Amino acid sequence: MVVGGRNYLVDVGAGAGRQYTRAGLDIADLKGIFLTHLHSDHTTDLGNIALFGMFGLNASEARIPIIGPGDRGMLPPVSTRALTPPSPVAPHLPTPGTRDMFRLLMEAHATDLNDRVLDALRPSPLDLFDATDIRLPEGIGYHPNSSATPDMEPFVVFEDDRVQVEAILVEHPPIAPAFAYRFNTEEGAVVISGDTAKTRNMVTLSRGAQLLLHEAISFSWVDQSYAESQHPVHKASRDHHRKSHSSVEDAVSIAAEAGVTQLAIHHLVPGSLSSVGWRAELGQQSDVLLPNDLEIIPFHS
Repeated sequence: MVVGGRNYLVDVGAGAGRQYTRAGLDIADLKGIFLTHLHSDHTTDLGNIALFGMFGLNASEARIPIIGPGDRGMLPPVSTRALTPPSPVAPHLPTPGTRDMFRLLMEAHATDLNDRVLDALRPSPLDLFDATDIRLPEGIGYHPNSSATPDMEPFVVFEDDRVQVEAILVEHPPIAPAFAYRFNTEEGAVVISGDTAKTRNMVTLSRGAQLLLHEAISFSWVDQSYAESQHPVHKASRDHHRKSHSSVEDAVSIAAEAGVTQLAIHHLVPGSLSSVGWRAELGQQSDVLLPNDLEIIPFHS
């Protein structure tokens, strides 16, 4: 999101830092990073951006907020497909939130960072970025395993003199919490779904927005990919995709019900499906945007 010369980055999957540069954006203009959820395909470049930020950011400026989900608080249930219950990773801290994840990433690179901070006098990423966990409103009936997406109203998680950012819970089991974000600006409102199954909360968040960027998956591809296999891993993967993502039809339905001006589908699965294939998935919905990498999508009311 570029608003008034300031940049706001939503999710930082593989190559996000490189794409940010290829888009012609200056790291000095980065004013916020917002994580929809803590799956690695949405977070894996956070370390790179923070580490290389020491070469383009000034420690005298306000720290750049990194805003995202907090600690889940408990592990998700084991898949019913499991033949033998697997052991969790890092049982001492099995579900770190945004703040702990960022801290641990920087600690893992302490050798590199201390060389550059002490010898080259570069600013520490801990002085350049401020990672915080989103605190959910009380009384909404949230529980990470039994009620991860209660019906709710959006709530503000960030605000400056360019944007107001609202969040709402979305449905992406087993991960919880998972968020979608709405950026309210003088030019209009943009909503970004993150990963989610079709949920009423997306309609609530998207009402009247000028642009909705919504994920989409081809469930026919999912079924074809795993139809012949009886392997528990493949069965569990099919289960996950079916309960955790949205079809093109779901995204179109949400946009229509919310009265969105423009819908763009992205984070497409499978990524190997051509634009022609995705156009076939869209069918008669010829007005839906299918953007290419680095494409600029204007928005205005």
